[in-house]
Amino acid sequence: MLARLSHVHSGTFYFMAKEKAKPTAQDEEIKAVKKKAVDSKIEIDEDDPMKEVKALEKEEIVSEAIPATELRKAVKAMAVPGEFDWDAFETKGFGEGYSTSDREKMEQLYAGTVTTVDSGEVVDGVVVGINDRDVILNIGFKSDGLVPLAEFKDMTDLKIGDKVEIFIEEREDKMGQLVLSRRKAKLVKGWERIQKALDEDLVIEGFVKRRTKGGLIVDVYGIEAFLPGSQIDVKPIRDFDIYVNKSMEVKVVKINYTNDNVVVSHKVLIEKDLEEQKVAILSNLEKGQVLEGTIKNMTNFGVFIDLGGVDGLLHITDISWGRINHPEEVLKLDQVVKVVVLEFDEDKKRISLGMKQLTPHPWDSLPADINVGSKVKGKIVNVADYGAFLELQPGVEGLIHVSEMSWSQHLRNPQDFMKVGDEIEAVVLTIDREERKMSLGIKQLTEDPWTRQDVMTKYAIGTKHEGIVRNLTNFGLFIELEEGIDGLVHVSDLSWTKKIKHPSEFVKVGDKMQVVVLELDAANRRLALSHKHLEENPWDTFETVFTEGSVHKCTVISKNDKGAVLELPYGIEGFCANKNLVKEDGGKIEVGESLDFKVLEFSKDDRRISLSHKAMFSAEEDKPAAAKKKTPAAGKGKTIDKINQEVEKSTLGDLEALSALKDKMNAPKADDSKE
Repeated sequence: MLARLSHVHSGTFYFMAKEKAKPTAQDEEIKAVKKKAVDSKIEIDEDDPMKEVKALEKEEIVSEAIPATELRKAVKAMAVPGEFDWDAFETKGFGEGYSTSDREKMEQLYAGTVTTVDSGEVVDGVVVGINDRDVILNIGFKSDGLVPLAEFKDMTDLKIGDKVEIFIEEREDKMGQLVLSRRKAKLVKGWERIQKALDEDLVIEGFVKRRTKGGLIVDVYGIEAFLPGSQIDVKPIRDFDIYVNKSMEVKVVKINYTNDNVVVSHKVLIEKDLEEQKVAILSNLEKGQVLEGTIKNMTNFGVFIDLGGVDGLLHITDISWGRINHPEEVLKLDQVVKVVVLEFDEDKKRISLGMKQLTPHPWDSLPADINVGSKVKGKIVNVADYGAFLELQPGVEGLIHVSEMSWSQHLRNPQDFMKVGDEIEAVVLTIDREERKMSLGIKQLTEDPWTRQDVMTKYAIGTKHEGIVRNLTNFGLFIELEEGIDGLVHVSDLSWTKKIKHPSEFVKVGDKMQVVVLELDAANRRLALSHKHLEENPWDTFETVFTEGSVHKCTVISKNDKGAVLELPYGIEGFCANKNLVKEDGGKIEVGESLDFKVLEFSKDDRRISLSHKAMFSAEEDKPAAAKKKTPAAGKGKTIDKINQEVEKSTLGDLEALSALKDKMNAPKADDSKE
């Protein structure tokens, strides 16, 4: 019955509102009905919106229609005195029976029961309910909000009545529900606390979640912050994994809101503690002071040692008296060592340390019987361009210059003789115990080839040898006949017939060459050699072929300001002056033309042939000016000075062609003898 009366009451209320309310109130009621119809998925007839109202009334009211007077009586009979004045409602309308003071009291009461909240705020919420999926929270708003239980994993003892910080995502979603988030609240509050920690230089606690490239990821107030490896400790950290899943005190050093990046440091906390200790150490530091420290870092040039808040450099040359390539050969990280202060720069706060200075110098223990001429043994520890260093004992080295490695006069790369690690024997050449310097030699272990008794007979003048071309110069080439025995072949002694301007036209370094000895000077270690003297002088034969007045077919090879170079038979060359280089008709002879030329002059000593084409048709012969005759040198080719002063005037030719010519010339003589 009560249910029916409530339906009746609703119908009556609507009927009375329809009857008594103003047009504006009716419009609002129609809008409310439309909304209800939309929520109930009822189609609205725009021409008659009340049609749907009637339909809703028909669904709720099952009984027959009751007169309005009876409905009013029934409602009045059920009404509780003081709750609602129906008579005032019928005469004044809904909400019109309040005075101004009453309205203010009602508004205050409403404001006290419902809190005004905005989206994006972080507020305190009270847990009013917990189920398997959600936590129900009351924030003082008109409705409660639900937060997934998964967001409270860190609160294992969560119970009804607990206060938690909640982020308001939406005051009302599509379903009219208040949307809350604890995760976002933690993020917002976390960023606020991080900013506060940076502004106020606070020490905060973080939890190391994992390692990453170059450092660690630390959870600070629910925000992932980056802790660089260089900011973990004052000394380099080689194993980051030892800090994972552990708490650590840090300071915020940088915030980048654009990338949501936070950088923290643990090192600054340690540095602050060490600063006082550092000041105390530096104030008492003196040159020559022996300290104890821990190796914190290694480089190619040395190691850095922690002296207790201040670092010092131990250079690689001050680690050991012996030569080492890298500090790790004798030291290791985190090793505690004793060092001595060598230098201290107060302005730059730089400390130079030494470790070998704590032990006696090896030169002080060098045996006294080691003198010049003594044979010593050692190991090659370094090879340079100029020589090699032989270590007799750790800290005692001697230099073997490249010139003392071989009797050969040609300087070569020391690596051709030895390499690092070789154990060899050497002879002491010089020694200075005060300066701690020593020079050594290894060629002295063998006899000097120039002082051997057989050198005068082995390399006597006229003897033939084979050697290797070691060096080329503008004036000739050097041939090594054996180690320590070199000889010079002058450029003029390379060929009888070819005019060679540079030895590279004839031979190259490394080639083997046959030579004959022209001169030997053992005292000055000089040997003059020749290659052309292996063959007979062909100019003796040319003298009988190219006689003065003889005519030969020649080809112009080239021309210059003075005349033209001609190619004669058998591959040799001659020269024709410009005044004799004219044709019978007065025309010029060009390069490549082949004409008859007459020999004007033949000089065997100068190896020169002068020719003329003009003499073929003119009786006037323009002979070249007579050259000064050279005084014949006694014993040609017997002095090196004579070889160097010899004029390089020769004509080109072909020895094979010359040999054929000689055989041809000798053939008639043989026939004559038969006759």
